[in-house]
Amino acid sequence: MSEQDVQILEREVCYQGFYRLEKLSLRHRLFSGAMGPAISRELFVRHNAVCVLPYDPQTDTLVLLEQFRIGALDNRAHPWLLEIVAGLIDEGEQPEQTAAREAQEEVGLEFTQLIPIMQYYPSPGGSDERVHLYLGLCSTAGVDGRVMGVAAESEDIRARVVSFAQAMHMLETGKIDNAASIITLQWLAMNKAKFT
Repeated sequence: MSEQDVQILEREVCYQGFYRLEKLSLRHRLFSGAMGPAISRELFVRHNAVCVLPYDPQTDTLVLLEQFRIGALDNRAHPWLLEIVAGLIDEGEQPEQTAAREAQEEVGLEFTQLIPIMQYYPSPGGSDERVHLYLGLCSTAGVDGRVMGVAAESEDIRARVVSFAQAMHMLETGKIDNAASIITLQWLAMNKAKFT
């Protein structure tokens, strides 16, 4: 099936702020071949994003970023998560440019090489966001403990340099519990021999 198998009956903007929420009334073709009944769905409209796992193959270390996340406020003992470099792709920007900009803003890093991992939809049942994942080769020297971020965006981000083994332990024990970090760490575990 393709987009010709979807009929948008109505599209309404319910909220417009940093993000946008739309309400759609639509019909789509069923696997039987018939057109289905009209359904109503909300769509969380976001810019596409880039996430990069900073990795130093010389020392087998990587950089994790610790920061407050509103989405974890009601579901965790504390809402400070361990994540990787990430940001929304600005209008007219390529994903690789976003990766370089965010690495500078969040932790003051420069990547010597960006290796594409994959792209995916983190929550396609209600959001149109698509995430571009990369491994960013870099030096982690002098990065541990840095606190950075864009003040105008109320960012307060602390860098933590950890060994690959420590990161895998954090993953196994649930201390790293967000999709982009999990996917990139598992990808690195499967492909690390290529870089060391």
